[in-house]
Parts: sequence; C-alpha cells; structure tokens
Amino acid sequence: MTTSRVPPNNKLFRRMPIQHIEDVTPEGGLTRTLGLWQLTAIGVGGIIGAGIFALAGRVANQTAGPAVLISFLVAGIASAAAAFSYAEFAGLIPRAGSAYTYSYAVLGEPVAWFIGWDLLLEYTAIVSVVAIGISGYFNELLNLLHLKLPLWMSGAPGTEPAGVPAGSYKVDLFAALLCLLIAFVLNRGMRSAARFESWLVYLKVAIVLLVVVVGVFHINSANYSPFAPFGLAGAFTGAATVFFAVFGYDAMSTAAEESEDSQKHMPQAILYSLAIAMVLYVAACLVLTGMVNYKDIDPKAAFSSAFSTIGLNAIALVIAVGAILGILTVMFTFMMGASRVGYSMSRDGLLPGWFGKTHPRRRVPSRITWVFGVASAIIAGLLDINDAAKLTNIGILLAFVIVCAAVIVLRYRQPNLNRQFRCPGMPVVPIVGIGFSIWLTTFLDLLTWARFIGWFLLGAIVYLVYGRRHARLALVQQATAAEDKAGPAG
Repeated sequence: MTTSRVPPNNKLFRRMPIQHIEDVTPEGGLTRTLGLWQLTAIGVGGIIGAGIFALAGRVANQTAGPAVLISFLVAGIASAAAAFSYAEFAGLIPRAGSAYTYSYAVLGEPVAWFIGWDLLLEYTAIVSVVAIGISGYFNELLNLLHLKLPLWMSGAPGTEPAGVPAGSYKVDLFAALLCLLIAFVLNRGMRSAARFESWLVYLKVAIVLLVVVVGVFHINSANYSPFAPFGLAGAFTGAATVFFAVFGYDAMSTAAEESEDSQKHMPQAILYSLAIAMVLYVAACLVLTGMVNYKDIDPKAAFSSAFSTIGLNAIALVIAVGAILGILTVMFTFMMGASRVGYSMSRDGLLPGWFGKTHPRRRVPSRITWVFGVASAIIAGLLDINDAAKLTNIGILLAFVIVCAAVIVLRYRQPNLNRQFRCPGMPVVPIVGIGFSIWLTTFLDLLTWARFIGWFLLGAIVYLVYGRRHARLALVQQATAAEDKAGPAG
C-alpha cells in the first residue's frame, strides 16, 4: 500500500481507496514473471484436480448418483456468476490478495479482514483435501502393483474401510508429506514453480482427455438409470460439496503482483480457465457414471478403479499415476493463494510483519508459505476428506457473496473508473452469484457451520487485539489528519 496521503474515511469501515492501490513492487516485493497462458495454466491447475479424480466418484457413489453431472453444473453456474465479478476487479486492482484486497477497497477493513482470515483457512483446507485425494490414488496405484503401506500410515483416524479394524489408521502420511513438498516447490521461486505447474497441468488435461476418449466406448446407458437416485436434493447437496472444485481462478487471482500485465491478463485467465475446466468436468462425469453403476464406483479412486473393473489395467495404472501428479497443481495453486493473501495482510499491517518477509533472492513470501505447508500437512494427516471439503466450501461461498456484492457497490459508487473488463448483466449476474452461493451454504451441515463460526470468532479476537491497531491504513490516515491539523509549514 502506498504511504502517500490517504484521506480519512469512516473509522469503523475505513477503506483503501482504489486510486491509492498502486502497482506495488517495493524492495523485497514480488517479481513479475507470469504471462497470460501461465496464469491460465495456474487457474486450470487449481480448478481441475480433486473434483474429477477424487470428489466426483465420492459424490456420485454417496450423494447424487449419475446426477453428479447436475452437481457440477449447478456449482459451475454459481462459480461463473462470481467469476465475472472477480474478472472486473482483477482488471481494476493489480495487487495481491484477491477477494481480501477487493473488499478492502470497497466494503471496508473489517469485511476485508473477515474475508482474508476466511481465505487463510479455506485455502489451507483445500490443499489438505487435495492431498488426501491424491493419497487415495497412491494407495490404488500400490494395489495395482500388489504393494501395500503399513496400516498406521494409510489414512486418517476413523477412515478405515470395511475389513480393516477400527483404530488401525493413525495418520495419512503420504498426504502430509505432499503438503510439505508443495511448500518446498513454491519456495524455489515463482518462475521455476510456475514452469513446474504448467507441465503438470498439460499432463493432467491429457489424462482427463484419455479418460473421456477411451471411456466413451465403454459406456452402458443402463447405468444412467435412475439418474437421480438420491433425488434433486442429493444433487444439490453434491453441488455444495464439489463447489471447491470449480473456483481455482480465485486463488490464481492472488498472483496479481506476479503477472506481467495483471489488469489485462487476469480477467482473461479467469474466464478461460473456468470455461476449459467445466467442459472437461461435464465430459468426465458422463463417462464415469456411464461406465460404472454409481453403487459400484470406488469413492477413493473412481476413474482408475473404473478402468480396472472393465479389464483395462494398463490405462488404470496410467490414470492413477497421472492423477497423483496432476492433482499436485491444485495444491500448488491454493497454497500459493494462501501465502499471497497472508503476505498481503501482513504488508497491510493486519498480521505481524514477520509473516510478510520475502526471500532476499527468490522474492517469494517463504515464511508464511512454510506456515501453511505445515498447517495443511497436519489437517491432511488427521482429517477425513469430507470434513475438510465442507470446511473449505462454506468460506469460499461466503467470499463469493462478498465479491459479488462489492462489484455492484463499486459500479454504482464509482461508475467512471477505467475498467479493463466489465461484468456483464449488471446487477443481475452478480446477484445470481450471491443467490446461488447463499443457497449452497444451506446444504452444509451444522458441524461445518460450528467449525467455521469458531474460526471466525478467533479471527475477530486477533483483529481487535492486533490488526485494527497496527493496520498501515490507520497509521497513514492518522499522519494525514495530523498534517491537515498542523497546516502548511512556516
């Protein structure tokens, strides 16, 4: 944030005026290395992953049946409405932080804190969910090779499948180690990390296309009946569960300060990545539920087990390996998102400055990246995938509500700003995003809400005790007020 004069505004909901949000590249700041297609690859990498390879099978088997297709379409519509709002803000504000920064500029500091604090938890939990999903495919790969891990490191406590004695699982060690690996990769520097991400995205898209092209010849239309065995309510509940699989662009937009031309490329990358991902999601869901009856889908490794069931073990092996490598991109995108939101909050003074320190040579926020790496490793090692997934969705849905509301407020408050992209159908499209997001939260259980409220209350204490008093915006406004009171020198 600039340290020039910032006019005082409402003390309770003080805002960071957009005209004062500069293209921030101070000494020790982030380095601009990402072009349009690298950003799009990061977005696709964040969207396509556990949603296809892990949650699609679980939701089809337990919640929606073949109507998992509806689950993804509903989640995609809600996400698209919000994506237009994100794209408008991305074209206005070339600064790290995504929804946190947008809220700070439009709705005020307490709302920004709430969203930032929310995203820190949600992104970290998403990394954990994805790590657990990869771990399931890793175990399937070992089974195909006739190998097995010791039971104590095979999963989180209480997730033992039928036939395994309760209490045999102690920790999902592979998932925890993956989280630490991604933290290590992100700390190598953004240029090399983005190159690693891009190659894995190409591999992942190729695997999904392989699934679709080969699987379409093994579809049995009888498997589509009944299409919605759990009713439409099951499909909508599934939408609330898979929602985190269709908003990777949100985390990608936190890399605004590492984009070569953020205001032009960010809106394009957001829309391109969501469009590519939704086409692949729809095709993959149709193939999966057509190949295997929903009752027989393996919740942990749906696609590789589906091909194994019809005797295509070689393809099952390729899918298992590809899923393990490809889903790493989701972990990359969201751990990057968590670290950039934390970096931005630290730079703004809402979190201690220690968290925002960047590596002197690689120019990445290394300290906070390791904090999130360790936190996600703990969650991945000890929680069930469903609990972690629900925890991520409630926060992101509420973040979408805030961003969609903020784009409406700003459009009417400052209609003449130079917007590189304008959300179409204003205000209908953002209102649709708000409505869908609130509606989907009603399908989440009370335990998920209780955990979220507990995290929110903890955040409120941190903000009141530390953040509000140390915010740089408050200090700059105090200095401005003192200068105005003193009057011109001499």
